[in-house]
Amino acid sequence: MCWGGKNKFMKPNDFSDARVLVTGGAGFIGSALVWALNRRGCDNIVVCDILGTNEKWRNLAPLRFADYVEAADLLPRLQSGALGKFDLVLHMGACSATTEKDATYLIKNNYEFTKELAVWSLANKTRFVYASSAATYGDGSAGMEDDDSQLDNLRPLNMYGYSKHLFDLHAKRAGFLNKIVGLKYFNVFGPNEDHKGDMRSLVHKSFAQVQNENLIRLFKSYRKDFKDGEQRRDFLYVKDAVAMTLHLAANKKASGLFNIGSGKARTWIDLANSVFAALGKKSKIEFIEMPETIRDKYQYFTQANISRLQAAGYKEKITSLESAVADYVKNYLVTDKQLDPSVA
Repeated sequence: MCWGGKNKFMKPNDFSDARVLVTGGAGFIGSALVWALNRRGCDNIVVCDILGTNEKWRNLAPLRFADYVEAADLLPRLQSGALGKFDLVLHMGACSATTEKDATYLIKNNYEFTKELAVWSLANKTRFVYASSAATYGDGSAGMEDDDSQLDNLRPLNMYGYSKHLFDLHAKRAGFLNKIVGLKYFNVFGPNEDHKGDMRSLVHKSFAQVQNENLIRLFKSYRKDFKDGEQRRDFLYVKDAVAMTLHLAANKKASGLFNIGSGKARTWIDLANSVFAALGKKSKIEFIEMPETIRDKYQYFTQANISRLQAAGYKEKITSLESAVADYVKNYLVTDKQLDPSVA
């Protein structure tokens, strides 16, 4: 195993000796992790996903990995020993649609699958890092602290957030949260999200709006304490998100839940203005009605306390919102490019 002795895997920026399983590896954060692993010398990667009929296969085309497995085949092949041993499991595979209504599907896909994969990883002494979500915090009234003592107080606003919260609770109650790492990703945006449909970031959605209509549409506010467009979110560039993820993966002393965010709440207007600036255009924003179906499930404020991440030794500078949007727009959206480890 890679967790002892002289192995290079212990260094956050060198995974050259590691064998890694990435679930959801064709998806947004998953494919960005494969990209980041490639950049850190790791090609011995097994990618697992459900490719289906959308275009997320394009995310895989520039990447280097040893094998691909469809999600339905993963657990049987792991449990039979057919896939062999892994040093690290990065479990990003899930239904990430916050509007998904099929609770049975979410429980099977986001909860039951994660439980089985965690059990296999622990039994095989494999480092297990999984994606939780800031959606578990609900409206934020119980705080947004990545402290597992507060888990019972959280009330997610949608079934997606609840499916993630259920596993966090299970890991704590089963007594193994202190042996694994759970990542509460905030509003991550960046390259390789093209396939996500309505779940794409505002940057991706508004890029086309600006190109076609020279404007960006934002939801009105339905709370007196927030003006239109001044709802605030913790926006994080995907390149920072994967750097944080791999830092924690390589730190065997790190365990439990960690907020993965910028630590700064910014308005939707800030985000929209950054898109206009990246395209060299004058800002023009139109406020539209929010669909009634999501009005009572809408998060008006999210901000990650990243002190636990920093205490675990993460010291890299976090990309500013303006710089991140500029890189994403100019180097990926305008050029229609995916993340490519061969491109600096």
